[in-house]
Amino acid sequence: MSSARSEHVLRLANGEAVPLIVQRHARARRMRLRFDGLADRALLTIPARAALKRALAWAGEQSDWIEGQRGRTAGLVLLGDGASLPVEGAMLRIVATGGTGRQVRREGDRLLVGGPAVHAGARVVRWLKAEAKAALTVETRALAAAHGLPLGRVSIGDPRGRWGSCSARGDIRYSWRLILAPPFVRLATVAHEVAHLRHMNHGSEFHAFVHTIASGDPEAARAWLRREGAGLHRYRVI
Repeated sequence: MSSARSEHVLRLANGEAVPLIVQRHARARRMRLRFDGLADRALLTIPARAALKRALAWAGEQSDWIEGQRGRTAGLVLLGDGASLPVEGAMLRIVATGGTGRQVRREGDRLLVGGPAVHAGARVVRWLKAEAKAALTVETRALAAAHGLPLGRVSIGDPRGRWGSCSARGDIRYSWRLILAPPFVRLATVAHEVAHLRHMNHGSEFHAFVHTIASGDPEAARAWLRREGAGLHRYRVI
């Protein structure tokens, strides 16, 4: 068997080369490709005994998708006075008011931030995390209660590889960056994780239950995250 991790180069249709990291995983049942926009590289996870040559050929067939992802995630967006970012799917511009307070408030298409401009980005991120925690906690607890499901703690973090997770104890943890996505995406993610309180797997019964409890179309939300999710990680504070 080949090494568990190997590095390659993927040639795109436009002639540019992108690093490709291939990682073998004992629990993988199919090939999975994602694009890391911050590192400008593609990451391919394959089953432990998959043929490397076939995996590389398959990755090459996805070059158009990778090229599209590069376009969506090109460059970091450093948050601060004058920067724009999505909040619940709507683009807002950060405006440092220079006021004595430190509050952040949404006004039309602007986020008004008090205090010195140099701290505006950090204050916006703290505000976003608080908004995400509040919304996700309310939505998760309401959905779990509506279906009589035992829920533990609800928390947020900033993982790169997933938008939510549910532990065997019933604790659910989300990416705070879901507050940047349209509400239907956040709500579908909540439905996905709450469904794990009944089914700790991704079998057919689990997916059927997700569709039962979701307020919208879970597949549309999944498609949105596959298409746009990587771009939500562009927004950073120095």
